[in-house]
Amino acid sequence: MLKVNEIYFSIQGESSKAGLPCVFVRLTYCNLRCVYCDTEYAFYAGEDYSINSILSEVKKYNCRLVELTGGEPLVQTQSLDLMKKLCDEGYEVMLETGGSLSIKDVDPRVMIIMDLKCPSSGMMKKNFYENIDYLKLTDELKFVIGSREDYDWMKEIMEKYKLAKRFKILVSVVFDELEPVTLVEWVLQDKLNVRFQLQMHKFIWDPAAKGV
Repeated sequence: MLKVNEIYFSIQGESSKAGLPCVFVRLTYCNLRCVYCDTEYAFYAGEDYSINSILSEVKKYNCRLVELTGGEPLVQTQSLDLMKKLCDEGYEVMLETGGSLSIKDVDPRVMIIMDLKCPSSGMMKKNFYENIDYLKLTDELKFVIGSREDYDWMKEIMEKYKLAKRFKILVSVVFDELEPVTLVEWVLQDKLNVRFQLQMHKFIWDPAAKGV
């Protein structure tokens, strides 16, 4: 059984899949406590679902793109079985993970969107850097930037691990903390090979809205 906070149909708000219709399976629990977290409601609340019952819910939306998010999906180890089953059923599966737990056993058919937590998150020490070597060319690394310190740290990490030559790098701002134009100007000044993104759903709906 998996504890599920919500299953809903919306558009993908981030990553290179932004703008595409997507079914989101938000799993309960998280081992991190980022200071800017916008899904604290998923820390504990949820209902128990079998993998088959989750598949039944997903099928209702007639959409082939499915994302597991949280919380932190990998806290519940049965999420690995769920992703495999979704892939076996022909779904295009994405995993949104905070980067603190190993992704080694994630089905290779899954597209992983992995955070590396910056200093302002308060969770930087939780980064599991070995995960970088488990990422595939089709996966994406995300940095959420809340300050100049975060940005400079990101550049150091990108250089240390040669990230821009290995993966697609996503950068976004902490909502209502750093102006998007500021981050864009930094990126352009430094000619960084990254993809700037906004949390699209927060501009379409109320930023605090659930199920979108």
